Amino acid sequence: MSNIVHHRKSYEKHSLEVEDLKATPHEMLEFWLSEVEELHDYNAMVVSTVDASGQPHSRVVLLRGVNEEGLKFYTNYTSNKGLELEQNNKVALNFFWPSVERQVRVEGELHKLSDAESDAYFNSRPRESQIGAWVSPQSATIDSREVLNERFREFTDKFEGHPVPRPSNWGGYLIRPKYYEFWQGRPNRLHDRLTYSLVEGNWSIGRMAP
Repeated sequence: MSNIVHHRKSYEKHSLEVEDLKATPHEMLEFWLSEVEELHDYNAMVVSTVDASGQPHSRVVLLRGVNEEGLKFYTNYTSNKGLELEQNNKVALNFFWPSVERQVRVEGELHKLSDAESDAYFNSRPRESQIGAWVSPQSATIDSREVLNERFREFTDKFEGHPVPRPSNWGGYLIRPKYYEFWQGRPNRLHDRLTYSLVEGNWSIGRMAP
């Protein structure tokens, strides 16, 4: 790690001007996603929440939908993130694609998706992933990996020959954004940072200093 202080990269692949932006931020996000969809886990995003003490927590989840309403992902409602979101539904997201020297920040409020929409997504998952949703007491402390292996065997046997139902504590969230920032790396650390801010129902575009 002795070289970490000297590790640097000059960002020179692209630029970002106001005229490059789409009319709405979700269209812009969809466009940038389309340009990196050949990358492994291109839809991975960091989700940050805040607990009751004010301590922020971050983790990576997978984006599973984006449209004019917002961004969607799915998780265990009784996990740490789910419990934190129950008490404070404000959330921040971050995408980072180093190969194209881009990142996107999103801030907004989060709401649960309907049971019907969560069911539809759950039913599209591989069977093993469906069983995994029953197996893991997400965020709880467990004694060993064998706890998960044994529970996986138990639920595999339980649902043998039958469709796997969605657990009631597992489902989707919709993030309704109020702010987007599209960041494009540039030389000399003078990066392009263009923003969309929701003001009285309309998106206002701005540029921030790097």
